[in-house]
Amino acid sequence: MGMFDQLLGGVVGQLGNAQQKGSLMDLATQVIQSQPGGLSGLLAKFQSAGLGGHADSWVGTGPNQPVTADQISNVLGSDKVAAMAQRLGVNPQMASTALATLLPVVVDHLTPKGQVDHGADLGAALTALKSKFLA
Repeated sequence: MGMFDQLLGGVVGQLGNAQQKGSLMDLATQVIQSQPGGLSGLLAKFQSAGLGGHADSWVGTGPNQPVTADQISNVLGSDKVAAMAQRLGVNPQMASTALATLLPVVVDHLTPKGQVDHGADLGAALTALKSKFLA
């Protein structure tokens, strides 16, 4: 069982194949890259939604504070989550649950020194991370 399977537990069990697992990682990547300002923009969205402590914990070097699927839908917008879920072929609850599980870990891996590296190639970092998760 790979890191991705362990991370997503039951959600991955419902999806099954590697292509669908890759699609969930693509979903997390899309969420980050589609934000104005990329990773910093996503973190700012969590800050403005009152979840700054959560986002800060993902960037920091300590344990990650969890978020719920409902919090993800509130921060990103339930309409956006529903549209992403439809493209992925899953229900919106599954997409928001997957994002609630993935985003803290992805952000944590993208910020190993406890801060956002504004000069880093975000696309390359996300591609490398996807390969690591799906290995």
